Amino acid sequence: MGVFAKPQFSVGVSVVIFSLAFAVLLYTERISLLSSTTLFSCTKRGRSSIKGDRNATEEDSRLKTIVDDRFIFDPDECDVTKGKWVFNPSFQPLYTDLSCPYLDRQVSCVKNGKNDTTYRQWEWHLDDCILPRFDARLALEKIRGKRVMFVGDSLERGQWQSFVCLVEFLIPKHQKSMKRGKVHSVFKIKDHNATIEFYWAPFLVESNTDLKIIADPKKRLLKVDSIEKHAKHWVGVDVLLFNTYVWWMTGTKLRSLWGSFANGEDGYEELEAPVSYRLALRTWANWIDSNVDQNKTRVFFTTMSPTHQRPADWNNDAGIKCYNETEPVKKKGHWGTGSDKRMMSVVRSVMGKMKTPVTLLNITQLSEHRVEAHSSIYTELGGKLLTDEQKADPFKFADCIHWCLPGVPDTWNQIFLASL
Repeated sequence: MGVFAKPQFSVGVSVVIFSLAFAVLLYTERISLLSSTTLFSCTKRGRSSIKGDRNATEEDSRLKTIVDDRFIFDPDECDVTKGKWVFNPSFQPLYTDLSCPYLDRQVSCVKNGKNDTTYRQWEWHLDDCILPRFDARLALEKIRGKRVMFVGDSLERGQWQSFVCLVEFLIPKHQKSMKRGKVHSVFKIKDHNATIEFYWAPFLVESNTDLKIIADPKKRLLKVDSIEKHAKHWVGVDVLLFNTYVWWMTGTKLRSLWGSFANGEDGYEELEAPVSYRLALRTWANWIDSNVDQNKTRVFFTTMSPTHQRPADWNNDAGIKCYNETEPVKKKGHWGTGSDKRMMSVVRSVMGKMKTPVTLLNITQLSEHRVEAHSSIYTELGGKLLTDEQKADPFKFADCIHWCLPGVPDTWNQIFLASL
C-alpha cells in the first residue's frame, strides 16, 4: 500500500467517488493525440526478434531450447486465453517511452516518473504452444502496400501507438511521418507505401459525445443504428481492427436512439448496457457484411480491456485500486469485476451471425492478470501531468483503465501479428 493509508469512507460514498472518478477518466480521453467469430488466425511458424534484427534461425534456436511439449503457434490448436505471465529479467522491449516519439503522455509512465520498470519484462506464455515474439521486420513486410487502421476508443488508440512504436525504429527518419488529428491520425511509411492509422469512434456508432466529450453519462445519446458518419472513413482499408467497451460501462442506463421519431432526439429509450451494446454491434456487423470485401480486407476485433478498480478482486483488501501493485495476479483464470461477461457474450453472439470472417483478438483474460501495468498515478489529467497533490490521492486519481507503454498492449500486438 505504500505510505498512504486506506481512506475510511462509507460504502455509499465510495461508490459515488468511484463513479465520478471513472467519469473523469473517460472525460479526459484526449482525442487530439497531442502530449474474431474466428478465435485466431494463426501462423505455423513465427519469425521473431527482441531487437528487430535477429533472423528466423536464431528464433528457431531459442524455441529448441525450450524443453516441453508445446508447439509453435498453430491456427487450429492455440488458445491465447490459456497461459501464464512469466517474468523474464533479460527481456528488453523494442522501444521505450523515451525512445519512441509517438506516445501520448497519458501512457508514458516512466517518462512521467515511474521508477519500477519490471512491468515491461513479463511475457505471456501459452499453455499449449509458443507465441512468437514480435518481429518488427516481419510486421513491416506484412503491411507493405497496405493501410492498417485501428478503430475505437483510447484503449485501441494505445494498441495503435504500441504497434507504431514496435516498428518505427527500423524506418529511416526521412521515410516516416506522423499526421495527428482530432479524429483520424496517420503514421506513414513511405518506402513501404503503408500506413498505420487510428480512427476515434469510442462507441463505433455515432453519438453526441464523439468529439466534444460529455462528462455526464446521463446526457450522452447513442445513435445505435447510425454508423455511416464514421464508417465512410473505413472504406478501402486493408486491415481493420476494432474495439469498443469501456465507454459503455458507466453503471447507468444508456440513452439510445434508433429509427426516425417525430420528436427527434427526444425519442430515445434508456437501455441496459448489454442491450444497447447489442444494437450497436449489430449495426457495425451489418456495415461490415455489406461493405467489406473479405478477399481484400482483414477484419479484427479486440475484446474488452479490463479495468482494475476493485483490489478485493485479487484479494488485496488493503489496496487502493491498482495503485502500488507490483506483480501480476498469479491465480489461474483470474477474472475480476472490471470485465463484464455479458458484453463478451454479446460480441460472440453478434459475430457468430456475420458472413464476413472476423478474427477475435481475445486479450481480456491475459490482461485481467496485469493489475500492476496500468498508468496509475503516472499519467495526466486534462492534458496536464498529475500534480504531487493529486498523486498523493490515488483513490481518486489513479488511472486503472489505461496501460503503460511499452506494456500489455505490446502483447496484444504480438497476438495480432501472429494472427496476421
